[in-house]
Amino acid sequence: MNSFAIFSFFVPFLFLFANSLTAQEKSITPPEEFFGFQPGDDRKLFNYEEMIAYLQLLEEQSDKIQLIESGETELGRPMYLCFVSSSNNINQLEELKGINRQLALNYQLEDKERDELIKRGKAFFFMTLSMHSTEVGMSQAAPLIIYELLTSDDPIIEKILENTVYMITPSHNPDGMNMIVEHYKKYLGTKYEGSFMPGVYHKYAGHNINRDFITLLLKENQMVADAYSTEWFPQLMVERHQMGSLGPRYYISPPSDPIAENIQAGLYNWKRIFGSRSITDMTRNGLKGVSVNYHFDFYWPGHTTTGAWKGIIAMLSEAASVRIATPIYIEPNEIRFSGKGLSSNDMSINMPDPWKGGWWRLSDIVEYERVNTISYLHTAAIHKNEILLFRNELTKEEVRRGKESAPFYYILPQKQHDQSEWSDLVNLLMRHGISVFQLTDNMHTNQHRLNEGDIVIPLAQPYRAFIKEIMETQTYPIRTYTLGGPVIQPYDINSWSLPLHRGVNSIEINDADLSIPAEKLQLIQRPFHIEFKKPQDFDGFLLPVNNNHAFKTAFQAKGMGMTVNRLTEEITIDGEKIESGSFYIPLQSGIDQLLNELNFEPVFYNGEIELKTIELSLPRIALVESWFHDMDAGWTRLLLDTYQLPYQVLRPVDLRKDDWINRYDVLLFPDQNATVLRRGRFSPDGIPPPAPTPYTKGIENEGMQNIFSFINKGGKIVSWGRSTDLFLGNQSLDLADGAKEEFRLPVRNIATSLSEQGLSVTGSFLNLNFNTDHHISSGMPESGGVFHRGNPVFATELPVFDMDRRVLATFANKNVLLSGYAVNEELLVNHPALVWTKKGDGELYLFSFSPVFRGSTPATFKLLWNSILPEF
Repeated sequence: MNSFAIFSFFVPFLFLFANSLTAQEKSITPPEEFFGFQPGDDRKLFNYEEMIAYLQLLEEQSDKIQLIESGETELGRPMYLCFVSSSNNINQLEELKGINRQLALNYQLEDKERDELIKRGKAFFFMTLSMHSTEVGMSQAAPLIIYELLTSDDPIIEKILENTVYMITPSHNPDGMNMIVEHYKKYLGTKYEGSFMPGVYHKYAGHNINRDFITLLLKENQMVADAYSTEWFPQLMVERHQMGSLGPRYYISPPSDPIAENIQAGLYNWKRIFGSRSITDMTRNGLKGVSVNYHFDFYWPGHTTTGAWKGIIAMLSEAASVRIATPIYIEPNEIRFSGKGLSSNDMSINMPDPWKGGWWRLSDIVEYERVNTISYLHTAAIHKNEILLFRNELTKEEVRRGKESAPFYYILPQKQHDQSEWSDLVNLLMRHGISVFQLTDNMHTNQHRLNEGDIVIPLAQPYRAFIKEIMETQTYPIRTYTLGGPVIQPYDINSWSLPLHRGVNSIEINDADLSIPAEKLQLIQRPFHIEFKKPQDFDGFLLPVNNNHAFKTAFQAKGMGMTVNRLTEEITIDGEKIESGSFYIPLQSGIDQLLNELNFEPVFYNGEIELKTIELSLPRIALVESWFHDMDAGWTRLLLDTYQLPYQVLRPVDLRKDDWINRYDVLLFPDQNATVLRRGRFSPDGIPPPAPTPYTKGIENEGMQNIFSFINKGGKIVSWGRSTDLFLGNQSLDLADGAKEEFRLPVRNIATSLSEQGLSVTGSFLNLNFNTDHHISSGMPESGGVFHRGNPVFATELPVFDMDRRVLATFANKNVLLSGYAVNEELLVNHPALVWTKKGDGELYLFSFSPVFRGSTPATFKLLWNSILPEF
């Protein structure tokens, strides 16, 4: 038979095979057919609802994918977990989840039972996508990756589907995803194409959504943390991001130094295995500029990969950015490196195949994401049994360390300065998957006096590393590149101790001889409530001001139209001192609702002594928030909303008109660059950022005139951090008669001088002494910690004209550093950290620190509330 005859013979079969293949391909809709473009195409983006609709369509068309609604965003959008694996694995998801739980938590598994679970189990690889919404590449790549997993007959893909479960949040920040997509499309084809979106790309946090995985204040992060801490227990995870445009094209594990010392060495070794294989696969696929050990350390917990402290092999990836979906061209001389691990664009062990410049597109990011994802999944498939075994071995080792190595327990005594924060902390620990107990009887030893009702947190449990990390105070690990060389600087903050940041007393038990009998421990279930008995007859109840939630309940009551009073003098009831500033709510409609929601014990009042009070009136509050991704303002809004204190937002340009002056009593200026607020740019001689013109207008001189006019007429300013520079230095005010008043408030910022003397504070908890004679300290201890970055630091001077000043808090005269990392912190001793100053009939409260830092410092919330509220 000649070749033509052979070809003719097989044509019908080839035609049938082609038709069959086409039908098979058509049964699962390709992304480009659904979206109308190939994800990654220049200037093309889909939004969150479109992405979820596509994944739901795939779920209808394939038995290898399942979506599970698992939470909601701060704006109420549904959030999903998406699982992709073999059809058999998808059908057995619940059983596989149970296996994960056993391997993660059961430290008493016998070898035979464990081996059987490992044989049946699968490696769950959890990937969180595009939490920073300008970093669109990860979510845009997801449909292509999932489609490949569902349709490919590549043996590697088949091995992946058999041995692993690909588990993703299609978007970690759906609200922000839509905000960015809408902004990008609005300005597409204009000079503002690819510009930064005015405001924060989230209801509150913006970029700081990635700083919340200890405190878990945001709904999106609660969903993700629940998924890996208490529900699905994946063995692996990667948090996917984009970075600056001018450095490496891609970063993968392992991280740079310093690394967290509470995490077992094996977790870091697994990161290296995954990173080594991935950089090999990516380079083999022609992807240049892939780096390891670059810039990003693994010291601070608070990001999504905080799961590493809970036994997960948790990694980070970063892709070089474009202008959202608009390509960029990079000249070779523009390529530069910052941070740790790389100093030049040359071949090195941390980047063996450099990228030399040229066009960089969204499609490049998508391809790097695709290859990296398949590589990671393939590595997990190859090492499936080892990974599952490692998870259980790590659990057993953590429990062993908890039994044999100090600390053995953390005790949270029931008697606390702030009982409401004690209660909140207990609930937060349980949300993290930590087993928390309450002591059912007194225990007294030579060193410790433990009482019935105290909270006990044993370290002999699977999440020991996390417990120790968040309960102890932080000491930065000093590392250098060379012997005697400069210290490797931290990537982010250096203090996150939950008890310290919340003002909760915690006792670390390092005594190996102290063992608390199991019969004296009662396991607590969520939610934890403070039990108190409401008397049958009472005239009202008092909320001691040392509890943060006293303010929350008072604000809530005012919002319900109830009468709320504040004590003007300290009283004693049944031997308990209740300080001035505490709240009294008389018996009235709505009181039962308040009592049912209290998380601390009130003091019931039946008229036995006279109360001297004034009625609480809530001031009219405006929060000044710039359009420049003002994250501290966002956290402040979250706190105000949580505490139900009404406010309105003003933009800097709004202050140029004077129509606001009579509408508000208090202006809040959160931590923001003063030049951003005043000039609409990041430096005095800089140019406006790439954003539409209406959003780059600052306060300017007209606005400052109105602000000081507002102050002179009795208005109040509460300002903290960098925004305090707005009010310092030489000022002028145009008077009604045409004259000009020139003045300077009797406060100045001396941080530059201290820095020149060697002071350096990189986000640490510092010790202050508070002026307890002033109402701002109502409910505060005599001394306590604040979160500080070393700038500003104040000095006061003799006032003139219609001005005055009082120092309300100073840096302690010893032991300034409570937790974190500081150099030459003794330079801060006795300098003012919080100052009240007067001008005309008005006043200013100037904080050198943020009292609300990322919502993570409840120890200082009372200072903010007292500064806002009228004096009592």
